[in-house]
Amino acid sequence: MNDRRRPRWPAVPLVVAFLGYALGKAYYASQGRLGFPGGPDVPPEAYERPVSAVLGVAAEQWLAAATGLAGALLILAAVTEAGRRVPRPLMLLLLSGALLGVGAAAVAMAADAFLGMGPGWEWYHGLLGIVALVLMVATTVSYVRSVGPWADTSETM
Repeated sequence: MNDRRRPRWPAVPLVVAFLGYALGKAYYASQGRLGFPGGPDVPPEAYERPVSAVLGVAAEQWLAAATGLAGALLILAAVTEAGRRVPRPLMLLLLSGALLGVGAAAVAMAADAFLGMGPGWEWYHGLLGIVALVLMVATTVSYVRSVGPWADTSETM
């Protein structure tokens, strides 16, 4: 599949989601709070976790915001010409890591939303997590198909 016909649309809502995540985490970091706007309340004992105790709550949230920004940049690279300049093994490693992270978050949110196994995510959070996972898979597959040894490099439409 040539670059003009490669599906890129799944990346658009995914980039928006990563940027929204980064903004939400930055907002909470500026307040020294754990959690995410619109998410469940974080119990007080979460503030005593080793990561929060060592880094501090604000630093932990700023790091989470940075991962959201990095995720948005990675997704943009995966569907643009810039991603072809990144060595394929490195890009696949980064996309695999992002896929694992989004997948873990989606499973956790869905398990809580639909089975009550967590801090209190609502049903729509669970659906959003599943949608984000589907979009992440679609973006990763689009990248793999465009740069893999089986990629169609013909100029036919």
